[in-house]
Amino acid sequence: MILRSVFALVLLVGILSPASESLRFELQSGQTKCIAEDIKSNSMTVGKYHVVKPNEDHPLPDSHKLTVKVTSSHGNSFHSAEKVESGQFAFTAAEQGDYIACFWAVEHTPQITVTVDFDWRTGFHTKDWTNVAKKGQVHSMELELKNLFDTVQSIHEEMLYLREREEEMQELNKATTSKMFWLSFLSLFLCLSVAGIQFWHLKSFFEKKKLI
Repeated sequence: MILRSVFALVLLVGILSPASESLRFELQSGQTKCIAEDIKSNSMTVGKYHVVKPNEDHPLPDSHKLTVKVTSSHGNSFHSAEKVESGQFAFTAAEQGDYIACFWAVEHTPQITVTVDFDWRTGFHTKDWTNVAKKGQVHSMELELKNLFDTVQSIHEEMLYLREREEEMQELNKATTSKMFWLSFLSLFLCLSVAGIQFWHLKSFFEKKKLI
């Protein structure tokens, strides 16, 4: 019970904390780098990426273009782009699991290094309430209430998800306990059978030798 409360508190802090900064990584030409994100079903996710220009005063050369593909753990494709310097994707996850974004840099001789800026957000952090306020001219207090309501709703969804996972773990524990019981019973039966056969064999041996 204490562990569950601590985990819920950690989850609450994680949801209420600000969205993480974008990820920046380096990619060698001709190589691939993949980033995975665990997304629950029916969750909104958005991603933006762009190649950092090595020289701001000059256009990005073709050698720094990327091929990008976003797929689910089941192999379904949600975004695909070839030889681009920037792009974005947005979709609602149809299934629970890992979603993978892979970046491939164009082969080049000599080998070069491409710097990529990637921002991937899921769930509550995909909603930009600042833009909502600007478009609708919402009062600041109303904006805060909308933000708070969405946060509470997100927490509620996360708690329901955790409850489902807990029920699944309980069912798995019950199934494992049942299998272990029958396995132990079978092991005991085999041990007693082997012991009985050995006893019968020794008894027959001693009777033949007329020792008993």
